[in-house]
Amino acid sequence: MVAGTAGNALAYLVPVLAARRLDAADLGVLATALGLVAIASVPGLGLQLAVAVHHARHGRTTARRATLTTAALSGGVLVAATPLLATVLRIPAEVPALLAVTTVAVVLSSRWLGELQGGQRFLRLALGMALLAAGRYGGVILGLLLGAGLTGSLLAGALLAALTPLALARLTAAPAPPAPALTEPTAADPAAPAPALSAAQVVTGCGATLAMLVVSYADLLLARQLLPPAESGAYAVGTVLAKGALWAPQVVTVLALPRLARGDRRSRTVALALTGACGLVLVLASALGGGLAFRLAGGEDYVRLGAHAPVFAAIGALYAVVFVLLNAQVAAGARWPAAPLWTAAVGLVVVAGAIAPHTFTGLLWSALGTAVAALVAMAVTSRRRTPAAPD
Repeated sequence: MVAGTAGNALAYLVPVLAARRLDAADLGVLATALGLVAIASVPGLGLQLAVAVHHARHGRTTARRATLTTAALSGGVLVAATPLLATVLRIPAEVPALLAVTTVAVVLSSRWLGELQGGQRFLRLALGMALLAAGRYGGVILGLLLGAGLTGSLLAGALLAALTPLALARLTAAPAPPAPALTEPTAADPAAPAPALSAAQVVTGCGATLAMLVVSYADLLLARQLLPPAESGAYAVGTVLAKGALWAPQVVTVLALPRLARGDRRSRTVALALTGACGLVLVLASALGGGLAFRLAGGEDYVRLGAHAPVFAAIGALYAVVFVLLNAQVAAGARWPAAPLWTAAVGLVVVAGAIAPHTFTGLLWSALGTAVAALVAMAVTSRRRTPAAPD
């Protein structure tokens, strides 16, 4: 919990500093860049999810080839999409290349976090999470503090992030204690070789995490395209609250995943209850102190938006519960677990682009409606779907 809080604090600090060090246009670009890294790094989260589930069931197996392939594809897509991103999102052409370096580093690091998570080595996992957060955001924070501007800050962030996988590899290399079993092993278990991590498992994990992040970041990307630069920057400040509510209870899913992979159904109920309670507290706090929340997130210029704070917090809280349901389905071996989220993302694009007014509030309420729809659809399909047997 401490490591997750520290990582979220660093992620929160970037837009907070940027709101004070950059003008509204550059603030919108930086927020968009952070969203792009989050989306482009999804294969790393999928890799971590697949490695953690596989490790929890079978023990440690090699994942070097899958890791290198996933990292190369993740960074390569950003570089290849540079002309499109520069045109559609109105960002400088050098930004995608810098984001590609950070993305590759994050993906490489995710493999080691998956090993630690699946082995329930939570103290080392906590340290690894803190190292990854420091590498991912520390350089950007340093650049902003030194007045390096948008490009300079992203360059500093890329350089520091590139060192992170080396540190995590050393952290994971120490021998691990045997993981506690939730079921009695069979006589054949000790002699049976652990199956290799398959491409299908990685693809399933990537698809699930990609859907989760696309649907939760889609409103931020739409704001960059549909709103004027000043309103886009203001919306970016509001999404800081949403992302805080989304990632604050992340530790619950991290701890529950290995047990979910081993068939512990009670962990799912506990994880949903804790995540929902955390979200409710954050929404109530935002309702009582909306102006203060926006002042902390963006400064005095954004206090006027305080009435919208509980809406942003509610969006993040709803997606946090969706995230638990999604991980439970992946851990149980369900097929197409992210289908409801892809449908919700498409619905948001259609509603925000063609139906709702292209205003701050129009986009905000469209995002809230999408989060509600995503939660309902995910809950229904989770109850109806019969998970496949674990591999």
